[in-house]
Amino acid sequence: MPLDPQAQMLLDQLAALGGQPLSSVSVAEARRMMDMMAAMRGTPAPVRDAVDRRIPGPAGEIPVRIYTPVAAAPLPVLVYFHGGGWVLGNIETHDGICRELANGAGCVVVSVDYRLAPEHKFPAAADDCYAATQWTAAHAAELGADARRLAVGGDSAGGNLSAVVAQMARDRGAPRLVFQLLVYPVTDATFDTPSYRDNAEGYLLTAGDMRWFWGHYLGTAADGANPYASPARARRFTDLAPALVITAEFDPLRDEGERYARQLEEAGVPVRLSRYEGMIHGFFGMTQLMDKARAAVQEACGNLKLAFSRR
Repeated sequence: MPLDPQAQMLLDQLAALGGQPLSSVSVAEARRMMDMMAAMRGTPAPVRDAVDRRIPGPAGEIPVRIYTPVAAAPLPVLVYFHGGGWVLGNIETHDGICRELANGAGCVVVSVDYRLAPEHKFPAAADDCYAATQWTAAHAAELGADARRLAVGGDSAGGNLSAVVAQMARDRGAPRLVFQLLVYPVTDATFDTPSYRDNAEGYLLTAGDMRWFWGHYLGTAADGANPYASPARARRFTDLAPALVITAEFDPLRDEGERYARQLEEAGVPVRLSRYEGMIHGFFGMTQLMDKARAAVQEACGNLKLAFSRR
């Protein structure tokens, strides 16, 4: 299928602004570029409350933003981890999508500002995300939420961290998760899939960008084989929370996300795989720019609602 016209329009606009591959600039400049991209997404949706606070973490406090929709408590709760290759992104860059998920799924959303690389190498981000999920489960009543209806989710590196937290929760016996939302997740520190070759350049996220991200995130090459960095390398996939895996056709990460969905399915985990044809990496948060982004968010919210109703 050809590139979606709305995705092409975005790529043309970025090219006109002189956009460069992230891998060609400094970390500081890459972070500025991501902030600029987030500002293009328009006015965020209103929620009843959006409260910033700091919670205990393994190496100090973790900033979080807690979104509550207009709905009667106790609500289900989604712990959300932003994308950005473990190097970029923050609560602000993903404010819009967290608001949409809170409203659309009728749940509290706890957005986690985990530590970033290269200042903080693996496993800092994963440890923060697991700690934030534990904290949310323990403090659910305080948030007007129900710990029995707890999910994790995220996009790109945040999808990676969601899959990792789901594995950690299984391996460590808590907390119990009812769902994992994996949006074009990074699942393996390898670059040899057909989608890496076919979509290496020209579709916003490049293969070079991914090498740049992994290079900043991992302390050593051996870390890439750790399943808490590369969840596709886990020894087993049984007893994990049900999942929705969303992928984009023109994305280097497409094949590894779809492979992870198959790994879950083969282990008996309930999973839905949904590829968005004509789409590029990053589209999920662009609901004010792309029709298929709105459809993907609606699909995510519908799957979350269903999972929350089953407990």
